[in-house]
Amino acid sequence: MRLVMMGTGGFALPTFQALFRTHHEVRALVTQPLRNERGATISPLRGIAKQQGPAIFDPEDVNSPESLARLQSFEADLYIVADYGQILSADALATARLGGINLHGSLLPKYRGAAPINWALYHGEREAGVSIIHMTPRIDAGPVLAQASLQVEPDETAPQLEARLAALGAPLVCEILDRLEQGPVPEVPQDIHLRTKAPRLKKQDGAIDWSRPAAAIHNQMRALEPWPKTFTYWLRAGGQPLRLILGRAHAVPAPATAAGVILEAGGDTLVIGTGDGGLKIESIQPAGKKLLGTAEFLRGYPVAVGDRFGAEPAG
Repeated sequence: MRLVMMGTGGFALPTFQALFRTHHEVRALVTQPLRNERGATISPLRGIAKQQGPAIFDPEDVNSPESLARLQSFEADLYIVADYGQILSADALATARLGGINLHGSLLPKYRGAAPINWALYHGEREAGVSIIHMTPRIDAGPVLAQASLQVEPDETAPQLEARLAALGAPLVCEILDRLEQGPVPEVPQDIHLRTKAPRLKKQDGAIDWSRPAAAIHNQMRALEPWPKTFTYWLRAGGQPLRLILGRAHAVPAPATAAGVILEAGGDTLVIGTGDGGLKIESIQPAGKKLLGTAEFLRGYPVAVGDRFGAEPAG
């Protein structure tokens, strides 16, 4: 089949690489435009495309009339979409003979949206997976062609899980391609009653609510790597609140206490009370400074038992 890959982020990379090991023809890579410096969208797929030779097309709007004409020129049988960054209209999908399939980083219908892996970790899922859907103009709503799953490791972060799911999805995409070449593949409609949302992450999603259980905060920390990370404020007496970004931590048993109160602070130990248990901090980053181990942090910042971490005071 004549294929066009639509992808930008690292989640799409193993699939794009795998396509060149099949007998199918990859005619083009459609990816997000290059940006300037900090706003750059530097897709790792571009390097593969330059090595392998397919055209690179990076429209600002993939659904514009000009873009539709360019897509039509590729004469694709199928679009392979993963971690692309734009939503395809019905007109765009119609420019390929069989439309498009999408590799999504969740076991649909759970976690529809832009950040499925992050929200799966945030909610403490012990199983994660990928789904291949036949695309429709509605986001992540198409019927499922195939799924695969794996067990989530207890301390696994979002980048780590994303890499494993990307590797899981690549051979599944190739399998579906071969089956589609032979004819229609059975489709399973998604049960809309089981759908959950996975919206794009916002900076404020990283704010820690210390009334939540320690295990839930630990999950939040794993989920929000590498951005926006989790943060809180040291509400120090006689000084301005200091913003702190948490690096690594784990839940520990602790007596019931006021949420956010420092239970232990000394040596290499810093434990904060939560709604259930304590959170032992292993690394922490004061605003404007580098990430510090707990011992180094406590040497430079006189956090004491009874102090409190919490939200930035209003005003």
